[in-house]
Amino acid sequence: MTKTLIACRGCDLLQCLPALAPGERARCARCGHLLGKQAIHSLDRSLALTIAAAVLLLVANSTPLIGLSAVGRYADTTLIGGALRMWDHDERITAVVVAFCAVLAPAAFLASLLIVLVSARRAAARRLPAPRWIGEILRWTRYLHAWSLLEVMLLGTLVALVRIAELARVTADVGIFAVASLTFLFPAIMAHFDPREIWERIEWTSLTGPESAVGSAATRSA
Repeated sequence: MTKTLIACRGCDLLQCLPALAPGERARCARCGHLLGKQAIHSLDRSLALTIAAAVLLLVANSTPLIGLSAVGRYADTTLIGGALRMWDHDERITAVVVAFCAVLAPAAFLASLLIVLVSARRAAARRLPAPRWIGEILRWTRYLHAWSLLEVMLLGTLVALVRIAELARVTADVGIFAVASLTFLFPAIMAHFDPREIWERIEWTSLTGPESAVGSAATRSA
């Protein structure tokens, strides 16, 4: 990988970020602020976690979250089923928000991330630059992740369960455990995922001039 021109977030010093070996970190030459790091097996770990999250999201949408039984009647619902029932009860704005933040945005985020990771991994295996369109998808993953609010939905469900438990018998089904696991998997994915590594693998139009004129260099630390 070549050097990357970067501005320090701590002191705004413009400098070149050197190519980092796995496990290495680069700090600003002036203030010591962390400029970047190279995770070990970032692509493989991120891909494994993303596949696991995609499977759990399918489970959360295909199996019941909770079951309620009262006066001889039993009912259960799935993740998308809750949004559909809100729609049927004329709570359409809430239904759309729940469907988007708990189903559509997480699914689109994981699908986009899978496309980016698989394409980048294939390009790395062939020792070729990744296609330019990966950058466009990578930009969207940031926004889709911000709208994936499964933890908020889970917290609301748990609060509702505490209140309903006084009136009916509540049983936790497979879906609720899948959603709970996703709330841990999403931060784990972002902790291992290194967008800078993807950007550096993308085939961009060659530029000359400004980068070669910068003489500052970041310091390395293992």
